[in-house]
Order: sequence, then C-alpha cells, then structure tokens
Amino acid sequence: MNRDTLKIWIKAIRVPFFTATIIPVAFGSIFAWSEAGNFFWGRFWLAMLGALFAHAGTNLANDYFDHLSGCDEANTTPTPFSGGSRVIQDGLIRPRQILFASCASFILTAIIGLYLNYISKGNIILIIGLIGIFLGIFYTAKPFHIGYGSLGELAVGIGFGPLMIMGSYYVQAEVLPFSVFLASIPIGILITLVLYINEFPDYTSDKKVGKRTLVVILGKKNAVILYHILLASVYVAVTALVVFQILPLLCLIVFLSLPLALKAFMVSKSNFDKIYELLPANAATIGLHSIIGLLLSAGVLIDKVF
Repeated sequence: MNRDTLKIWIKAIRVPFFTATIIPVAFGSIFAWSEAGNFFWGRFWLAMLGALFAHAGTNLANDYFDHLSGCDEANTTPTPFSGGSRVIQDGLIRPRQILFASCASFILTAIIGLYLNYISKGNIILIIGLIGIFLGIFYTAKPFHIGYGSLGELAVGIGFGPLMIMGSYYVQAEVLPFSVFLASIPIGILITLVLYINEFPDYTSDKKVGKRTLVVILGKKNAVILYHILLASVYVAVTALVVFQILPLLCLIVFLSLPLALKAFMVSKSNFDKIYELLPANAATIGLHSIIGLLLSAGVLIDKVF
C-alpha cells in the first residue's frame, strides 16, 4: 500500500475522530484501577484495539449504507465534520471495498472481544460487545436504520459512552458496579453533543432523504436550545457525581474547559442556521469531548496516586 492509498483509507476510516473511542476506554480503565486497584496493560491495549476496530467498522458501515440510501449523495454541502468521508462520492474507493473493510474490522473486534470474554469472568464482555457491534452496523443499515430515526443520538451516546467505559472497566476489574454507569454519563452526553451539532449542517440533505434526526424533528431553532441544555448538563452531571462521591473532588477541574464551552455556546447561538459559520462550534464540541474526558481521567488518576 503506497502513501496516497494509505491517506485515502485514513480518510475513509476517519482516524482523527478516534478520540471518541480513546477517551472512554482510557477513562474506564483508569476508573477501574482507582476503584479495584487492578491494571493489566495487556488487557488495556486489547480493549483499546478492539474498540478502535469497532469504531473503524462503524465509520465504514456508515459510509457504505449512507451511500446506498443516497443520503451522502444528497448532501451538497459536506463539511470536515459531517456528510461522511466522501471517499465513495469522490470515486476514491469502491463501495464494495468499503463494505469488505467494515466487515473485516468487525470480525477483528469480535476476535479480540471473544478472547477478552474468555479470560474474564462471566459473559459481560460478550454482551457489551454484541450490543456495540449491533449499534455500529445497524446505525445506518437496514432493517433498523437507528441513525435515521429519533434514537440515533441516544445510540451513539450509549455506544461511545457507557458501553465503552463499562467494557474497559470490566476488563480490568471483573466487576461492574452501578457507579461505573453513572460515571460514564458526562462522556456519553459529550459524544452525543458531537454527533448532534454535526447534524446541523446535514439538516437539508437529511430531511430530503427522510432521515429523522433530532435536528430535523425539532428544527434548527429549537434544536440549538436542546444543544445548550445538554452542554450545561455535562457540568451539572460532573458536579453531582463529585457531590455524591462517585468521582473524586479533583474531577471538578473539568470547569477549566468552560471558556471552550462558552465559545461553543456563543457560536451555535448566533450561527445555528448557517453551515460554515457554525464550524467553530462543531470543532469546539469535539474539543470539549477530548478535554473534559482527559480532565476527568486526570482527576481520577491524581486522586488515586496522591
């Protein structure tokens, strides 16, 4: 594979968005270490690799099935954050190759997941893995088309929030207290916000092909209000988790990200009905997911060490 071909596949897989996987797996693993005292590097890297293959498979499946539905072709204003990778639309990779690569990615996920399930107690990893693969494939594939209805945002929030955090936690600790689910809520909301704000530029094309995202259902004016409510709820959730001692006090360092959150708020409030003027809010939301995820992980890690 030459360098140009590699670049095309990196674009197809959407590698820069892998932070959506790296953050929850890292947080879940660190949280497990802080509570159970166990940390197995081999299991950590296998969990990370399996999750990344699942993420790649999901992105590729989305490109393939959005191509079949005509959704990406109907999008005449794609952005760096929305409208798919465009490798099919630009004739860079054939649809069948995308489908094959997606299947291969999910098979690798399954192999790693089955091994982790084998070396862990019970079948928790198997159950989490099956749910994750189901959501990844049927987010855009028939007959469920989850992402084409009003549950798409929730599915992404669960898949890249609680599922990944609980899975990576269980791989290390082999127990799954309810506190892990609660601790996963802020990161789940954040990844939901990433998808949600990226639906604004796709409003017209999604509506044209009958895709009923929350932005299409609510309309942009009302949808941006929900975006602001969810944005504020991240900080409320972290504060509540600290108050109830599920997360350590140091996790309040997430409030250092408030300037970026304010930028996302102001830009989205003024430009929710514009495509390219909204892009700084799209970028800021992605940044918030990474920064808050890292700050939460750092808060848990520092509290455990000191």
